[in-house]
Parts: sequence; structure tokens; C-alpha cells
Amino acid sequence: MLGKLMKHEFRATRRVMLPLYLILLVTAVAANFSTRMLFDSRHWVLTTLGTLLVISFGVAVAGVCVMPVLLMVQRFYKNLLQDEGYIMLTLPASIHQHVWAKLIVSAAWFVVTVVVVIAAGCVMAFDIGVIRDFFEGLWDLLWELRKLEAFYAFNGVGYLAELAALAFFGLAAMCLQFYAALAIGHSAANHKMVCSVGAFFALQFATQFLASTGLYQLSFVNWPGWQISGMAAIHVGMLVALVCVVVYGAIFYAVTVYFLNRRLNLE
Repeated sequence: MLGKLMKHEFRATRRVMLPLYLILLVTAVAANFSTRMLFDSRHWVLTTLGTLLVISFGVAVAGVCVMPVLLMVQRFYKNLLQDEGYIMLTLPASIHQHVWAKLIVSAAWFVVTVVVVIAAGCVMAFDIGVIRDFFEGLWDLLWELRKLEAFYAFNGVGYLAELAALAFFGLAAMCLQFYAALAIGHSAANHKMVCSVGAFFALQFATQFLASTGLYQLSFVNWPGWQISGMAAIHVGMLVALVCVVVYGAIFYAVTVYFLNRRLNLE
């Protein structure tokens, strides 16, 4: 059933995201044309047109980056907390499957959005000379890496993997925080969206307070026999941050499931 729910989510969200991606790529091509052609024109009309095309590309990038977040909130709210919830919650699927379907699809769109924005940036900056300089720089970088010890190479790959995992789980935890706030707010009898906004800020305050308190207390802890410095300290810091993100994401997940199971008020 999880697969069917995800298929339904992808079908509903791609109607919004795919046209946005196409608009972004078109504006990237237009911005590339304007930077290479229109900006060198002596006519102010063409120069103004080129400026507007570059601005439109920036607006398109901002819109594509913001839309997955808005769509993620809108799909959860409309699909489970409004009238559609009467139908969706009667399907032979658990609350866990509903939440996971939306979480997985949202995370997938976040990843695709990052890839598309990077691709659009490359299209916007596309130039034969730039491409040649890029590959020459990449070759020089690889040549320098060959001179390094394997220890440094493995550490570099480890940093990138830890950073990617931290970003991915951070986005998933952000989704769950919105889900938890909406689920809490819609357990109220009246003013549900106002309660949801209040719940979001309350969860945000609690998260920041606990995180800052925990870091402050850890600064006074003396770990016997632990002398961590240099690259190992960076790895430990990244792993601690990753564990913290996973933990508070799990807490938001538990809150979401509890309120959807026990306290949801669709009236």
C-alpha cells in the first residue's frame, strides 16, 4: 500500500514541479543569452531586456527552491487534515504509511530540486571557454589529489558523505516538524490553522532551547581518555549533529503519528 500512496503523491506533485523545472531551464537559457549578447548591446532597450531576463532567472530559482516546501505542507494539509482526510484515512493503510509516503516523496523532490538548480546554473553559465577551464581545473585537482596520502582522500570523501547525510536528514526532519505542527493544531476544535502556527513556533522554540542547553552542558563534560582534535574532531562533530537531527526528527514523527491516530479532529 505504501507504493500505491507514493505513486499517488508523485502523480499529484509532478503536475506542479515538472512545469516549474521547465520554466527554470528556459529562463536559464534566456539568461545565458542575455549575458553573452544583450549586455554588450548599445541599445538601452536590449540591455534592459537582458537585465529582466537575468532577474527572471533569479526569481525562477527562488520559486523552485521554495515550492517543494510549500507543496509538502499543502499536500499534507489538504490530503489528511481537510475533507480528503475522510477518504484517505479509510483506505487500508496505516497512519505510518500515509506519513512515510508523503515524507519520502517530499524528500525526493528536495533532492531533484537541488540537481535541477545546479543544472540550471550550469546552463546559465554555459560557455565553451568556461567548460574548458572547468575540465582543466578538474584535471589539475585530480592530479594534486594523487599526491596526497590515502588518509586525506578518505577523510575528504567521508566529509562529503556526512554532509550529504546531514542535509538529507535535516530536510526530512524539517518536513516532520511541519507535519507535527499541523497534526497538533488540527486536534483543536476551533482555529486549527492558528493553533498549527502556534504549535510550529512552540516546537521550534523547544528544539532550539534543548539544542543550546545540550551543547552548553556538553562543554563542561570531561571525557576521560578522549583527546579528539583535527580531522577526527570534525568527523565526531558531524556524526553528533547527524544523531541529533535523527533524534529530533524521530520525536516529530512520533508526535505526528500520535496526534493523527488519537487526537485528529476533522470536523
